[in-house]
Amino acid sequence: MMVLKDILYKVTINAVVGSTNITVGKIEFDSRQIETNDVFVAISGTVTNGHLYIEKAIKDGATAIVCEQLPETLEDGITYIEVVNSNQAMAYMAANFYGHPSENLKLVGVTGTNGKTTVSSLLYQLFKKAGYKVGLLSTVKVMVDNTTYKATHTTPDSLTINRYLQLMNDKGVEFCFMEVSSHGIHQSRTEGLKFEGGIYTNLSHDHLDYHDTFAEYRDVKKRFFDQLPNDAFALTNIDDKNGLVMFQNTSAKKYTYALKNYADYRAKILENEFSGLLLKLNDSELWTRLIGSFNAYNILAIYGTAELLGLDKVEILRLISELENVAGRFQYFISEEKITAIVDYAHTPDALKNVLQTINDIRTKNEELITVVGCGGNRDKTKRPKMAHIASTLSTKVILTSDNPRHEVPETIIEDMEKGVEPQDFKKTLSITDRKQAIKTACQMAGPNDIILIAGKGHETYQEIKGERSDFDDYKIVKNYLEQLQK
Repeated sequence: MMVLKDILYKVTINAVVGSTNITVGKIEFDSRQIETNDVFVAISGTVTNGHLYIEKAIKDGATAIVCEQLPETLEDGITYIEVVNSNQAMAYMAANFYGHPSENLKLVGVTGTNGKTTVSSLLYQLFKKAGYKVGLLSTVKVMVDNTTYKATHTTPDSLTINRYLQLMNDKGVEFCFMEVSSHGIHQSRTEGLKFEGGIYTNLSHDHLDYHDTFAEYRDVKKRFFDQLPNDAFALTNIDDKNGLVMFQNTSAKKYTYALKNYADYRAKILENEFSGLLLKLNDSELWTRLIGSFNAYNILAIYGTAELLGLDKVEILRLISELENVAGRFQYFISEEKITAIVDYAHTPDALKNVLQTINDIRTKNEELITVVGCGGNRDKTKRPKMAHIASTLSTKVILTSDNPRHEVPETIIEDMEKGVEPQDFKKTLSITDRKQAIKTACQMAGPNDIILIAGKGHETYQEIKGERSDFDDYKIVKNYLEQLQK
């Protein structure tokens, strides 16, 4: 229970009708969760408009309404707060309501197209190994020290974020690593939080179903760094052409990492094998079980962040050598028939290219590289032909299939992908709508020493078709088929 006027601290208000000196129970933006004396925040979402549910929220017990436009009819005894931006208002209200929990730990945000999950998850792993109580807010899961919670979004809503951060405060968590998506930044979910630092990984083609242009997508990412305080750090990948753009208006202390350019944290790949990477990182040699140049960038981001947060350099190197792959990120096993199966979350053109180039750098070229790849439904359609083009160019055989079709017809998605296949690559490209059958076919096509890459879903353990989710785990399915072939 809190007084409404205290929850509204820092919120940009246009008008107030009624008293703000009332006690409220909790904040809600889902009218179905409203109870007596709650505050209802009406948000104009991408799917539905919360302003349509103001009357229902009042009927169910809400005594205060926060909205961007006052209803035509105002009810007696209800307080109405008209704000400039409901998402932003809710973010500040959440921070106020939960006692500004981000100020009681060191919160680091990771943003970029690819690498967010890997960097944040490995930082969680590293700081746990270093003996700290750590939190994680990621696409894969939420961790409050040793307790796991299911993740629902890359960046949760601001109420959920602050609720988890308060729980971390209660458990004595000292560091928290958080994925920060472009959707989350655009919808102001991270406003009102105090960040100790921000990490930029890279920027490539994605989410143009949500952002109108690539420039808008880039500028939304940049906004996260614009809002960092001057006592925070900003760590950016300057091998990426947009890396320095993130620095343009930030007040934070600036640090860089790179493989190709001079930077504060730089590395050279000495060996790249399926067993791991040997790097020269600044002046030290480091062996890691992580694979590929994209992971060399992730390791640089992790090393730089750990040092900026005060860990000893030698200790950081030792801990990085102990890190294990994140679920669904270049997760692989080798069957008894010596077939290597790799499952990776690569669902953008750049990520798929990185994974395939890494495999091609390691393999001898005497074996087949069979790629199974699909694209999600009701998402950015412009990347579909690009994904198929990359897969068919960099693989010896390709099976185009379903990912999460959602409410689209899978065959239509695959037809969009097929447009990116060059005429000379037609013969090595198959289209199989059923993803399980596509994986089974890849296993049947593979022989000893061949490599199968299953891209797109990674850690996901479901497939979404026509709004329904069913159990589906790429890693378990390919492992099961390869084991069956051995019998």
